[in-house]
Amino acid sequence: QVQLVESGGGLVQAGGSLRLSCAASGRTFNRYTMGWFRQAPGKEREFVARIQWSSGSTYYSDSAKGRFTVSRDNAKNTVYLQMNSLVPEDTAVYYCAARLYNTYNYWGQGTQVTVSS
Repeated sequence: QVQLVESGGGLVQAGGSLRLSCAASGRTFNRYTMGWFRQAPGKEREFVARIQWSSGSTYYSDSAKGRFTVSRDNAKNTVYLQMNSLVPEDTAVYYCAARLYNTYNYWGQGTQVTVSS
């Protein structure tokens, strides 16, 4: 059974940093792509970043580019999202997800990030 567990969210002032973690279990993920998404109140869920587990290849949304970094630790089966220069517009619930092909089939429960101005 696949399980994705996010952690690391919290309250931070604008300009600050947070590192989110996503602990993955239940199968071997080296063929998977791991994604980070977020959903702000009253808005649709949006893509933030992704990383291909085997190659480490990454891709970012325009809002994340230059401020966020996605990485993975193979030994710990964990994916990270380092978020710097946070702004209030980054306030959202952040989700980790996994896909083998085109669809993200597995999702974590989310972790709240709140950026105060």
